[in-house]
Amino acid sequence: MKELIQLQSFPVRTTLNILLKDKTTKKNIIWATSSYKEFGEQYADDRQITVEALIGLNPIMLQPRIMKAMERQQERTRSYAEVFTPAWICNKMNNYCDEKWFSRKDVFNVLNEKIWKTIQEKIEFPPNKTWQEYVDSKRLEITCGEAPYIVSRYDAATGEIVHIRDRIGILDRKLRVINENADDEEEWIKWTMRAFQSVYGYEYQGDNLLIGRINLLMTFVDYLCDRWNREATVDELKKVANIIAWNLWQMDGLTGTVPLGEPIEEIHQYTLFEFYDDGTIEQKNNKTPKCRIFDWRGSNQSILYESLKNSK
Repeated sequence: MKELIQLQSFPVRTTLNILLKDKTTKKNIIWATSSYKEFGEQYADDRQITVEALIGLNPIMLQPRIMKAMERQQERTRSYAEVFTPAWICNKMNNYCDEKWFSRKDVFNVLNEKIWKTIQEKIEFPPNKTWQEYVDSKRLEITCGEAPYIVSRYDAATGEIVHIRDRIGILDRKLRVINENADDEEEWIKWTMRAFQSVYGYEYQGDNLLIGRINLLMTFVDYLCDRWNREATVDELKKVANIIAWNLWQMDGLTGTVPLGEPIEEIHQYTLFEFYDDGTIEQKNNKTPKCRIFDWRGSNQSILYESLKNSK
């Protein structure tokens, strides 16, 4: 089976430092799983994920759940209730959301049990709604894992690649609409960035979150190449990666906080002021920051996730 996540590919390698960022703590996301502890202390659940840990001297194989050994899949299901949804179920639920938005069924495809047939005609919008409003409409995938509801590069349950014209993710649908309505490349880029700003997701485990972020990045690369027959520039990759790092974030969904508290520093130079009279080190408080997200279309600044959750 082809590697679905390629850390050494140009788009990922170019933006990996950005994709690893936790915007709330201003550090890196953490592993938040013990699946890799056998590889050393730097892979402990409370350690930050670093570029060196991924592609350094002792790299790990970071791949979607379907490519992990069955024993490890079962262990993660037991420990973290990790279950990944087949593409046809994601499609069915996304179809239902679009049925409510468009006030009609079968807007993007017709689902027959586990198989769907993509609608070939240009998507028509209700008289009182526009394609721009659809692109800007906000969507959130809770406990998003590899983000199969947002993008569908592959079927998370089988690992099978999904052709770009048959993709069923929330973002995939927005990008199709942009393809059908944007008049030129400049307008396409503008609305594609807005589409990325409109989709959100949170996940507890750091490896899943990173895979989800990479899936969104590679979705941008796929659609840009398909529509304009060119590769993304470094500036474009960094811009979309920054949006992704804000919009797919690491969080304990029960508390709205960063998992396991503030990440520990890999290297810390202690000062004289951090020692008590008896020579012992003063222990810093283990803060548990509340997660922040970015309000792209409103205040254009970061806000607490709980403020959005509690708003009417």
